[in-house]
Amino acid sequence: MKQITAIIADDEENLRKGLTLLLERLWPELKILGQAQNGIQAVSLIELEKPDIAFLDIKMPGMTGINVAKKVSNTCKIVFITAYDHFAVQAFESEAVDYILKPLTQNRLKTTIDRLKKQLGGQEQPLEFDLKMKKIIQVLENKDVPEYLRLIKVKTGTDLRFVPVSQVLYFKAEDKYTIVQTAANEFLIKTPIKDLENDLEPKQFWRVHRSAIVNIEKIQAIKRSFTNQMIIGFNETTHTIAVSRSYEHLFKQM
Repeated sequence: MKQITAIIADDEENLRKGLTLLLERLWPELKILGQAQNGIQAVSLIELEKPDIAFLDIKMPGMTGINVAKKVSNTCKIVFITAYDHFAVQAFESEAVDYILKPLTQNRLKTTIDRLKKQLGGQEQPLEFDLKMKKIIQVLENKDVPEYLRLIKVKTGTDLRFVPVSQVLYFKAEDKYTIVQTAANEFLIKTPIKDLENDLEPKQFWRVHRSAIVNIEKIQAIKRSFTNQMIIGFNETTHTIAVSRSYEHLFKQM
């Protein structure tokens, strides 16, 4: 019986290691031929090793996982790795083209492995799979459909954590960093506020100052200071965020 092979492409070393360990535990017969930390390396690795499966992070430097898939989807099975949870995930499900959400979970990966074994076992025709993959890529490339961030990568010491954006009270620029404030913790990331704004769900996260974005679902009250400035208070902390005059109209419409 031919040995099934795979490569893993993700710009996060910890995720590559974690996925490798989970695959070794859940699918010991699978052979990992190599790892890539960006899309360009992924294409080269796939062309060189010719794996049966490619685990591809959707957002990678150099070349996205989507662009990699366009180049190689007719040569191997594709499993997308993503931190985004929007309607495209439903498209993955409906078309049976697989994906893994960050952070990785054993149960979700087990489902992916079962699907891959079925596909590789000859129960799905190559042309049928290729058509499905093309449809998924078309959905992902639709620029009218935004991808909103579901998890924020933060570091605590030497460890990497994924914080659900639903838990974030606000983001605030501080010197060269951005504060990520939850009810229990404060984290620092290097992503600028202006870049975060493009990746967050605009109906839930509002820019209220040039240096602050708030989660409106976490707002407890909005009051006026003695200088008549709007001040936002939150349900789970005593911290407050001032609203710039140019953004006050957002709350007057509520």
